[in-house]
Amino acid sequence: MKLASLKHGRDGSLVVVSNDLAWCADAAHIAPTLQAALDDWDRLLPDLRNLAIDLEHETIPMRRFHEHAAAAPLPRAYQWADGSAYVNHVALVRQARGAEMPESFWHDPLMYQGGSDGFLGARDPIPLADESWGCDLEAEVVVVTGDVPMGASRDVALAAVRLVGLTNDVSLRNLIPGELAKGFGFFQSKPASAFSPVFVTPDALGAWWQDGKLHRKLMIDINDQPFGRVDAAVDMTFDFGTLIAHAAKTRALGAGTIIGSGTVSNRDADGGPGKSIADGGVGYACLAELRTVETIRSGAPVTPFLKSGDKVRIWAEDDKHHAIFGVIEQSVG
Repeated sequence: MKLASLKHGRDGSLVVVSNDLAWCADAAHIAPTLQAALDDWDRLLPDLRNLAIDLEHETIPMRRFHEHAAAAPLPRAYQWADGSAYVNHVALVRQARGAEMPESFWHDPLMYQGGSDGFLGARDPIPLADESWGCDLEAEVVVVTGDVPMGASRDVALAAVRLVGLTNDVSLRNLIPGELAKGFGFFQSKPASAFSPVFVTPDALGAWWQDGKLHRKLMIDINDQPFGRVDAAVDMTFDFGTLIAHAAKTRALGAGTIIGSGTVSNRDADGGPGKSIADGGVGYACLAELRTVETIRSGAPVTPFLKSGDKVRIWAEDDKHHAIFGVIEQSVG
C-alpha cells in the first residue's frame, strides 16, 4: 500500500495511491491525515488496505495523482531523528573535516534530532539564502514508526515500522564545523528535509524489504547527470531495527516518528572510498563524499556545492524501472 498527503493546510489530506503512482483515492472518511492514521494504525489499517484494493480494481472514485501536488507524506511530525547507518560515509566526511574517527562509531550508532515542524514536499525548492553556506544533498532511506516502548529490542523496534520512504536531508556543510565545535550538535546547518511523494508499507515492498534494510538502489542525478547509483542494502552497518532501538533506549517513541538511515554510502569494490560513475563506480549520495575523495586524490576538492538553479533528483526503481516512492526533484533557490 502506498500513502501520500496532498497539499492542504498544515498536515495535508491523506490519499491512497495506486501501485503505479498514476491514481489516488481520498482516504478522509478513514483518516483525515497520515498522522491520524498512524495514531490508530491497527484499527484503521484494514480499511486503508481495502481502499487500496478498490483503487487498483478501479471500483471507487479516483483522480490522477500528481507528484507536484503532494506535500511530504508527513508534512510535520512529532519526531525526526536521523542516524548514520553507513559508517563509511561518516568516516569520509570526518576525514574531510580533519576530525578523528572513534572506533566506537562502528558499534554505537550516531543520531541527531532534526527539526520536524515543517518538511518540504518532493517538488518544493530547496531554500538557500547564501551559497557560501555550502548546500549539499543527502539521499537517504527513512522509516515511519508506530509507538515504540522505551528499551525496545531490535526485533520489537523493527516490528514497529509502518512505512518506508526516501528523503533529501539537506546539509549546509560550511556551517557544520562551527556548530559541532560548540559541542551541542546540528541546528542551523540542518534546514528542512524533503521526502518522497509516497511512503510504502513494508509488506508492499516484498523482498525489497529484508532484515530492516531496503534492498534497492538509490538513483541520484544532479543537473540531469547521473551522480549516484548506490545500493541501500550494501555497507549499511546498522539496520533500521538497530537504529530505532537506539533511539528508544531511554524514551518511548510516539507513532509518527521518522527515523533516517543517514546518507547511503558504498565502498569501492577494492574496499576503498567509492568511485564516481564516470570512473566505473556507483557514485555518491552527497557532494561531501565526492569532495573528500577529490581531496584524498589531489589534495583539494574540485566539485562545488549546490548553487542557485541546480537541480537534484532522487528515486528508487522497481524491476521495470518505475519509481517505487515517486521522485524527489528539487531546484535550489
